Amino acid sequence: MLDWKSNYEAFKKKHPLNSTSSPSSSDSSSSKGNEPRQLETELENNLSSIQSQMHNSADLVVRRLIIMGKRNAALLFLSSMTDQRLIQEGIVANLQLPFSSFEPKEGEEPMNPFDWVYRERVHANIGQQSSDWSVLLDLLMKGQTLLLIDGYAEAMTFDTRMVEKRAIEQPQTEQVIRGPRDGFIEQLETNLSLIRYRLQSADLVIETGELGRRTKSKTVVCYIDGIADPHLVGEVMRRLAKIDIDGIIDAGYIEQFIEDQPISPFPQIQNTERPDKTVAALLEGRVAILVDGSSFALIVPALFDQFFQTVDDYSERFMIASLLRLVRLIALLFSVFFPSLYVSVISYNPELLPTDFAVAISGGRAGVPFPAMLEVLIMEASMEILREATIRLPQMIGGALSIVGVLVIGQAAVSAGLSSPITVVIVALTTIGSFATPAYNTAIAMRMLRFPLIVLAGLFGLYGVMIGSIFIINHLLYLESFGVPFLQSILAKKRAGFVDTFIRAPLWWMGKRPSYLHTVDRTRRAEGTFQTNFDKIFHPEEKTNADNGENQHDSAGHRHQ
Repeated sequence: MLDWKSNYEAFKKKHPLNSTSSPSSSDSSSSKGNEPRQLETELENNLSSIQSQMHNSADLVVRRLIIMGKRNAALLFLSSMTDQRLIQEGIVANLQLPFSSFEPKEGEEPMNPFDWVYRERVHANIGQQSSDWSVLLDLLMKGQTLLLIDGYAEAMTFDTRMVEKRAIEQPQTEQVIRGPRDGFIEQLETNLSLIRYRLQSADLVIETGELGRRTKSKTVVCYIDGIADPHLVGEVMRRLAKIDIDGIIDAGYIEQFIEDQPISPFPQIQNTERPDKTVAALLEGRVAILVDGSSFALIVPALFDQFFQTVDDYSERFMIASLLRLVRLIALLFSVFFPSLYVSVISYNPELLPTDFAVAISGGRAGVPFPAMLEVLIMEASMEILREATIRLPQMIGGALSIVGVLVIGQAAVSAGLSSPITVVIVALTTIGSFATPAYNTAIAMRMLRFPLIVLAGLFGLYGVMIGSIFIINHLLYLESFGVPFLQSILAKKRAGFVDTFIRAPLWWMGKRPSYLHTVDRTRRAEGTFQTNFDKIFHPEEKTNADNGENQHDSAGHRHQ
């Protein structure tokens, strides 16, 4: 192993550091054109070519061996991406077992070494045979092992990939009180198994492809055949096909390329770490996108009401779920409009407040040198800085900082006369209200909208709040998610679109899938389910009589026996 001084000298010889001009695109393309595209029959030439193309990477291992008693061969694999125990015990050990010579009979062709390996020796998962360098390099980068044999211009691959992964645990961004506790991780195969575990149907279709010229990230599109609209699936694949970038590191990269309106603060694609939430979306007729290396799944189309729904809404009974959903909606309106309404009323229309309350507020603001608009903006900006610092700090320190920031800084601001007590209360309630939004990206969008509303309220009073609200509503009406209007579920005329927005109707009531998804199969419950549960509520005496008749029949039959 060379020391770093020797490595540095070798690097300078290969890449002159004193050169001021960078290689042109034509030079790079010509160098790529000189790379071998097909394997040669000489083993040493193939090994030299692949080591050159891999720039003699430290984790590239070349294991030379002799097979069939006489043929030189070599195994190539990346030590950082493969299961070396499987390679040693499942491949190398089997290839080096004693070989009994096989003399072909007259008229028979000699045994192909690759056929001998496939049929008699190696029991590891065999990938494929190829003579194309680009295909073999891609497989090598994915953690497969190549077998090269002297005298043959092709190679066999073995699936020996092994990447360390973290344990499946509860998602930190989507906490639930009642519901499953498992979440996606960074390995795509594990995430697909979590979806298959909950959706054990042959109609679940998983389409796969690669994104990123250099990362070649494996990306999958999941949908249920017979439910999802084929036009929606085709549109998702069309947008993915248009992505041309050197690397896809996370699902958020894909989201920014395929969303309808990139400059909108509102997300038009839902992301989730929960497999149960992903399966529920697939059963509704939506499409899920997952990428290897990301613990988030993208769900399309995503409408406004989806970002305020949680798994608890469907795990709990419908009355409790509806109450919690209404509380979240009130908290949303509270966090967006309350500071601007406070500024407009204090600055322009104090007569709208009760006299005693107005006197108390004016007394608290007596020593504050700033107007109400500037005071609220300073406190809101301070709260945003404190919130961001709390998130980025280590968990053990972040909790202490939040308590210190809220108690000490808030009290110090009031004592120093920089803010009034009522402003601190308003900002605190607004911040707490924003925490009630389940989706983090939607909560950020609402926090962004607070600031222009406060400025409009300080300049124009209640008229400014009204103008800002009109702009926000018009923007929401303009947005679409994969061709579906963003507020379609809220403005739907049919009952099926309303029973799962502001309230959560009983599961036995929601018998149809959302009409705006144009699903192939719209029905999701058996006939008579609604009527049966409806009779339990409004005709309990009929149910009691029927149960009594069944009990009498069972007892009579028992006596007869």
